[in-house]
Amino acid sequence: MSTDIESPVMARVRELIVPIATDLGLDLYDLEQRGGTLRVTLDTPTGSDAGITLDKLSLASRLVSKELDQHDPIPSRYTLEVTSPGVERTLRHPEHFRRETGKLVAVRLTDVEAADRRVQGVIVSADDTSVTLRLGEVADAAERVVPYAQIDRARTVFEWGPQPKPGHAPKPKRAATPASTDLVDTEIDETVPADGAAASVVATKEHKS
Repeated sequence: MSTDIESPVMARVRELIVPIATDLGLDLYDLEQRGGTLRVTLDTPTGSDAGITLDKLSLASRLVSKELDQHDPIPSRYTLEVTSPGVERTLRHPEHFRRETGKLVAVRLTDVEAADRRVQGVIVSADDTSVTLRLGEVADAAERVVPYAQIDRARTVFEWGPQPKPGHAPKPKRAATPASTDLVDTEIDETVPADGAAASVVATKEHKS
């Protein structure tokens, strides 16, 4: 799990993106650069009834692309991906665990030799160093404190409801046509999510020196 101190470059990127997210009524859920991809994960504020629409993700992608192009904080060519977390969201930082208090999560530990490497439970509490999980469904079930340093991967677990009856499946949403943008060397690819998947908008942009 990522608990490393953020690099100056990523701190600057975060500084540029947070005001955009706030203006759109969104939170910057996660920010990650892996290889040539900069992934910006946006979410609705905690307690919101609805998720992010594809139109809002598309707008956020254009605004973020324009801001990064103007300030040029990343000294290389990269692919910008603006996405939503989806219903089963990755937990990489302490604030992610705190945000999901009361939710069922699946955790994989770093110790490959551990007999109980995979742990599933409800988040009771989370601080800056560890998360406490309730391992059973009853209120007095055993609890386990898991240090973040021992976590390889963690995600929330979505409990699916009954499948729709034959002939009554929801119609897939059609992707909206992105509005025009004055960015140079940018291609927008909007991905409409299946049920439970994360929506994403990918913008490939060439770094301008």
